[in-house]
Amino acid sequence: MARLFGTDGVRGVANMPPMTAEMVLEMGRAIAYVCKRHRDGRHKIVIGKDTRVSGYMLENALTAGICSMGVDVLLLGPIPTPGIAFITQNMRADAGVVLSASHNPYQDNGIKIFSRDGYKLPDAEEDEIERLITSGEIKDIRPTADEVGKAKRIDDAMGRYIVFCKNTFPYDVSLEGMNIVLDCANGATYKAAPIIFSELGASVTALFCEPNGTNINDRCGSQHTESLRRRVQETGADVGLAFDGDGDRLIAVDEKGQELTGDHIMAICARMYKDRGWLKGDLLVSTVMSNFGLDVALRGLGIRRVECKVGDRYVLETMQEKDAVLGGEASGHVIFVNHHTTGDGIISALQLVAAMRRYDQPLSELSKIMQLAPQKLVNVDVAKKPPLEDIRDLQAAVQAAERELNGRGRVLIRYSGTQAMCRVMVEGPTEEMTERLCSVLAETVRRCIG
Repeated sequence: MARLFGTDGVRGVANMPPMTAEMVLEMGRAIAYVCKRHRDGRHKIVIGKDTRVSGYMLENALTAGICSMGVDVLLLGPIPTPGIAFITQNMRADAGVVLSASHNPYQDNGIKIFSRDGYKLPDAEEDEIERLITSGEIKDIRPTADEVGKAKRIDDAMGRYIVFCKNTFPYDVSLEGMNIVLDCANGATYKAAPIIFSELGASVTALFCEPNGTNINDRCGSQHTESLRRRVQETGADVGLAFDGDGDRLIAVDEKGQELTGDHIMAICARMYKDRGWLKGDLLVSTVMSNFGLDVALRGLGIRRVECKVGDRYVLETMQEKDAVLGGEASGHVIFVNHHTTGDGIISALQLVAAMRRYDQPLSELSKIMQLAPQKLVNVDVAKKPPLEDIRDLQAAVQAAERELNGRGRVLIRYSGTQAMCRVMVEGPTEEMTERLCSVLAETVRRCIG
């Protein structure tokens, strides 16, 4: 049996294994059991979700599972994933559970779990939850009478989160006179983001803020910035900010309609942090997927980069190990540990626009701090995930590509931790060479394991 938990929780097509109501109920029971072991007394778990139609079904199943183990449930409704991490801490809950498939299409859904301190649940506890589900060890634990858990809605959760986000913005900086276009992906930021930026003084144009359960991430959000880029140019806005479906990721668009990556955002914020003396150890953490251009930019700023494997949980683990305050992924997950325990798209956006204000420069100028090396990424759907090192033809193709690159680029091939696909990435000295080598390697993957 494949491992239930991937790099960012459990994910799949809603109402199909593993994201069935039956499995989610069992997950709720196991999560509650594990959380109860940490302390005595009455226990409570926070549940929040994004705007997918399947969230209603899975929220009820999860609530039933948790309550059946004698743990109370606090229901937040649609709220960004980092908001659930905050509310878990703020209300001193034993855990926070998110129903979301992030940037995936609406038919998918997933579960992410935060521990009581607002951090993603450690691998060891995820493994324990999975073991409890598969072993049936807790099937006969059945509290009765007043020991059964209760569920209630928390009506002011969004307001608490909005205040929390606003408090991360510098008090000596104002957004008065700034025109901002927001793309909320018809997802979890659709209420909070427009309020936050408006209350901080910006003139806000909000796109994709009308979720209907099936339009989350549909040609919008951090994965699809075409509409945002167009609107920024049409309105003469200063910046466009795109969030993903659950609000933990940010992609920015400058005033000329050019899209910036998470690497650009990290470089700009690392410069601001270093200039203000906030960048501990002059260090930034990012994953193996970061562009080679980020290394060049950071070296020019006198900043070291530590590399880790893909997944925001691994970025955070490395940040804690190295005592770093800033880290993230090229995909737009950026973590500011002086503000939050997890990646937060709104907080990332606030730090980015604060940099624009502090340097009094348009985003197109600030982004010149980093030049992207030619990079090509192809996602190949796969039916299975055998160890890549055991695929002889693929390894031979990788070695041939690396010989041709001759130290002027790199090859990275890895499986997605959340989807049935293999990611093939090549960076090289020219667009032509990069695209050609990536095409050859992607076709080799299709032939061997597609």
